[in-house]
Amino acid sequence: MLAPGDGAGVLVLVVPVLLFGGALALGIVLHRRRVEAMRRWAAATGWTYVGSDASLVRRWHGQPFGQGHAQRASDVLVGTFEGARALSFAYAWTTGSGKNQTTHTAHVVALGLPTALPWVEVTPQGLGARIAKAFGAQDIDFELQEFNDAFRVASGDARVAHAIIHPRHMEALLARPRLPWRIEGADVLTWRLGGTDLAAIHPALVALRDVRDAVPRHVWQDHGWDPVAR
Repeated sequence: MLAPGDGAGVLVLVVPVLLFGGALALGIVLHRRRVEAMRRWAAATGWTYVGSDASLVRRWHGQPFGQGHAQRASDVLVGTFEGARALSFAYAWTTGSGKNQTTHTAHVVALGLPTALPWVEVTPQGLGARIAKAFGAQDIDFELQEFNDAFRVASGDARVAHAIIHPRHMEALLARPRLPWRIEGADVLTWRLGGTDLAAIHPALVALRDVRDAVPRHVWQDHGWDPVAR
């Protein structure tokens, strides 16, 4: 028999356990639904749902990669887009420690290039870009001031950056939704904060294709590939 007041004590112990169990069960259900949605999307587009791939964590070195700890890649989808290899995944990393830990997630979409190029990164101007520049981060200037005001550009080869971001390409970048993108190795990729957004994959691939197609022939030739001779 419970003594007076014991029932309340048991209730205090049981309720958190039930709440935790309910939250855990809900999380499992939502995860399964998300996986099924990605499997259906992959089947409809001719892609493959992989799940997780630890190799993606260190495949690239620019943002959003290389931050925090406990990095992981999940929701991995691989396929092709207009004949080029392509992939989408959720990249997560943790900052802080103990009770002050925070987990961040970015949805990354990448499109393969026919050959590796010097890295070129274009990010919309904003508080992050202004802070980075204040601490000496690179920002290459272009002849169109409207473009300079809208984007920050960094590159391992300023000449290549100027060749790729020519006046017509600048106008195209200003005319479309402003996504960050980077050419790194034999890929061009874009990212946005948050988990995988299936509806955003196709528009992101179109934007990346347009970046790839803006690369002049002489830049490709300088790096071992001729688009005309293919």
